[in-house]
Amino acid sequence: MRVELRDIRKYFGAVKANDGISLTLEPGKIYALVGENGAGKSTLMKILSGYQPPTGGDILLDGQPARFHSPADALAKGVGMLYQDPLDMPPFRVIDNYLLGRDRRLRLDYKSARAELVALASRYGFAIDPNATIDSLSMGERQQLELVRLLAGGAQVLILDEPTTGISAEQKEILFESMHKMTREEGKTVILVSHKLEEVQELCIYAYVLRRGKLVGGQELPCASEALVEMMFGQLPQRSRRPAFTLGTPVLELQDVTINTYQLTVPDVNLTVRAGEVFGFAGLEGSGQRLVLQACAGLMPPGKGHVRLGGQDVTGWGYHRLQQHGVGYVAAGRLEEGLVAGLSLTEHLILARPEKQFFIDWPGNRAAMTERIATYQIVGQPETTADALSGGNQQRLLFALLNTPLKLLLLEHPTRGLDVRSADYTWQLLYNRRADGTAILFISADLDEIIAHSDRIAVFSGGRMSRVVDARETTADELGHLIGGQA
Repeated sequence: MRVELRDIRKYFGAVKANDGISLTLEPGKIYALVGENGAGKSTLMKILSGYQPPTGGDILLDGQPARFHSPADALAKGVGMLYQDPLDMPPFRVIDNYLLGRDRRLRLDYKSARAELVALASRYGFAIDPNATIDSLSMGERQQLELVRLLAGGAQVLILDEPTTGISAEQKEILFESMHKMTREEGKTVILVSHKLEEVQELCIYAYVLRRGKLVGGQELPCASEALVEMMFGQLPQRSRRPAFTLGTPVLELQDVTINTYQLTVPDVNLTVRAGEVFGFAGLEGSGQRLVLQACAGLMPPGKGHVRLGGQDVTGWGYHRLQQHGVGYVAAGRLEEGLVAGLSLTEHLILARPEKQFFIDWPGNRAAMTERIATYQIVGQPETTADALSGGNQQRLLFALLNTPLKLLLLEHPTRGLDVRSADYTWQLLYNRRADGTAILFISADLDEIIAHSDRIAVFSGGRMSRVVDARETTADELGHLIGGQA
């Protein structure tokens, strides 16, 4: 299927998210769509996938004009989108999610659907158990299910939005192989929206570059990554280095902590994190590192052992009580766990403030939010709702809502979905926290990020914290072997 976008425009009031974008996508190829956060990439792809209508412009599929009224309408015409956060129903089984929106009969045909699901998954190298519940799957497996649903629905054009965020190296390799199979053997068109330029270079034949809602050019691939970066930002951003820092007294201490869930038990975690220390957790998703982080935040009570904050035993304390004592937590699920869809940025700030007042000072809170919007470079206004922001700007909002000062800051994938300049700026803000004595504990699927920004790294493998290594004395390859369970 050949896709043409002609003069696509999307306006949100005075904001021009897409301002006259025209591009062409030929079948059997993988294209990249790159740009900084807020450049308009997701908006453009949501228009192409039927999620939202354009203000103006035309979509042509194989030369024929197309107008979509919903994602289901777009999929019926051959266009499907894999969102960064899978659109599934966690309490349901895989087979139930597979049938959602596809089989509208009163009595569902599970037998045929199960056979179709297994056949499609096998065709692309996916291992999906039809009877498993969604909440038992890793992010990569949920993503595979979404891809199979799109393919079963007849997608000839597949849009993948940051598909490698939060998945393992093995799952990423399987995903890349499936993308090549779709294009080279089946003639499908794939559009990759990503900030990871090394993956763009590896997979794609051509990159379209957006900046501030406009198409600023295109580039055949592979090419020098600096050329793409310069097109994205108008110049090559200066990369800063991790500043030296003298660590202080212990802030967080875990003594023989064991965390039990029905899926996994993480036994005997012993850890000390000092004031100003940046401590990274490395491991495949589901290896236990998120459970440990949640136990430190008061979201997951330990089965045994002790948690101490600044020398005080806080074992069993809940999240809100720990928050009042200087603990901040930024979850990976932005709209699921960190933000509230439909509430404005100002309303989020009011909810996040530790002090509660009977009467709300709306002018004062709007002014405070305006200041934080400028500090954290959020593309939005105090009245903008959280769900109207791009993924990268939602991430910046989560940082803007953190209280000051903090003893301990817990982070899941702090730069997920951020472009290179925004990621660098985020770490500068975190280093400012560090300079104030905040201990930082974070999870990242990017081993290079963990090594670049950590003082020490805890390695998780098979549900255990296997060892702690000095970030200055290890490499991404060595971490990969340790994560895989090799000595």
